[in-house]
Order: sequence, then C-alpha cells, then structure tokens
Amino acid sequence: MKPLILFAVLSITFSPVTYANTDLPGLSSFIDEMHDEHGFDKAELAKTFEQVEVKDAILKAIARPAEKSKPWYDYREIFLTDKRIKGGVAFWQDNAVALAKAEQQYGVPAEIIIAILGVETSYGGNVGSYRVVDALSTLAFRYPPRSPFFRSELMHFLSLTREEGMPILDPIGSYAGAMGLGQFMPSSYRAYAVDFDGDGKRDIWTNPTDAIGSIANYLSRHGWIAGESIAHKTTVMGDVPVALLEKGTKPSINREQLHDVGVPTVQLPAGADQLALISLTQKAGEEYWLTRQNFYSITRYNHSQMYAMAVTQLAEAIRQQIEP
Repeated sequence: MKPLILFAVLSITFSPVTYANTDLPGLSSFIDEMHDEHGFDKAELAKTFEQVEVKDAILKAIARPAEKSKPWYDYREIFLTDKRIKGGVAFWQDNAVALAKAEQQYGVPAEIIIAILGVETSYGGNVGSYRVVDALSTLAFRYPPRSPFFRSELMHFLSLTREEGMPILDPIGSYAGAMGLGQFMPSSYRAYAVDFDGDGKRDIWTNPTDAIGSIANYLSRHGWIAGESIAHKTTVMGDVPVALLEKGTKPSINREQLHDVGVPTVQLPAGADQLALISLTQKAGEEYWLTRQNFYSITRYNHSQMYAMAVTQLAEAIRQQIEP
C-alpha cells in the first residue's frame, strides 16, 4: 500500500467520532460521557440531538433575568397583583386537603407552597414554552458563563427522562430548563419530587398534589423550620452596615452585632438564632429587613432575595384573604 493511501486509511480509522448538530460545540464529548458514565446509547443520543434547536431567545432571556434587571419596587409589582392573590386563594380552596397534608408532614405553611406556585407559573398557567432539551442544550453548549451548570442539568434531564419513561423531545419548560408547576430543574426533580398522591409516579407537570408535596419536601430538605417566622422589617440608625449586608441571605449575624451598628431587633421574636440583613430598593430609598432561616430556605429555590421576598409577601396576602 502506498504511503499516501495508508495515511488516508489511518486518518479515517483513528479520527475521533463526531456527532451531528454543529450548533452544539462540545456535543461529541458530552455524548461520549453520557455513554461511558451513564450507559446511554451513543447512536440514539446522536439521533436525538440532531433534532435539538439552539434558541437565540433563550440566550437573550438569561442575560437579563428580572431579578437582576429590575429594582425591588418594579419586581414586586409583577407578583403582588390582585389576580395572583385571588388565584392563590382559589388554588388553596381547590387543593385544601393536599396543602394541609403537606403542612402536617413537612411543616411548610400552605400559603408558602401556594406563593411559590404563584410566582413560578401562576398556579400552572405558565409553565414555559421551550422544549427542555432545547433550553438546556442551548445553555450547556452556547452559554459559556454557566456552561458547567447547564451541562450537568442536561445530564440530569436525560437521566430523568429514562427513569420516568418520558420522550426526551416532549417536555416543555422555561428558558432555563425549569419544569412543571413548581419549575424544578432536572436535578431537583430527581432529588426532591415526590409521589404525594400515591399513584405510583411523580408528576409535577399536571398533578397539583405531587407539585405541592414536592415543593414542601424541597423546602423541608433545605432547612425550613416549622412555626418560625420568615422576615421582619427594620431600620438602620446611622451608617449603613455594608459589611453585614454583604454577608448575603444565609443567617450569620447575631443580635449583638446588629445592636452594635444601630439595627434594632425589637420586631423579632425572642431567640438566639442567627439572622441576615438585606436591603430592597423602594422608590423612596432602601428598605431593610432582618431575615431568618426560613427566608434562606426560600432562596434555595431561587437565590434572589427579591424572589424570596416576593414569595413571602404574596403568601401573606393570600393568607389574609383566607383568614381576614
């Protein structure tokens, strides 16, 4: 065999295998990983990813989430509406038994579960419009700032579809790949979704009972303390304690530290628990809150302090309508 022909044959024989869809750089290594580490069939995955579509709208949406692009006074207006409050009341009335069971089993109040459903999807009215595999693939392979996270979520999604018997191309969700009534990411679905009505499957897409139990389980597993309050408004008397604000939402501040910098704690229940200090921008200036473990638990659902406060205040508004 002539050297040139031999070189050509060897090049064909030993060149790395690549898979279709040039819009997804790094797809080949991802498929190899799914085969080697999770037992997926390479050819079947390659065929599936041929049908995946990159969505520019997803890349634009993730670059400007409301939690980062709006001040609190505008963000709050999105969720604290009469329509959403009335929707929460109606959801409570329609699902009172499941909500009571979740509160008894997990210690999470009904209004908090409802408010999360209200903020996330308007009680199932808006669960997203993108195929989950398109959203996760777009972000895994075309959004470098968070590519490792979304690559991991894509792995979880593929594993989830296999475990739950879902066609990969069917599920619909948000631009970030969040799914169902409570907008669980795939890793959260696998770890925290529960079959709360005992029918043998975890359905957070269309089954409000499973969604209720799953949200309650998620918060409980992230440190929710039954019967404890969430947040208390306060003031800053003197210089703004920037160092305390920069500590974030995880409770790490004791009452003595707050007293030392002129932040009163008179609105707080007695106790020795750690606290967090947050500020939210109102039109007239900054508004300060002392938050507790349960507020932090809500931020494990979404890390934004504005999100957690919207859930807290929507929950209070719904509760007031149920028990005026």
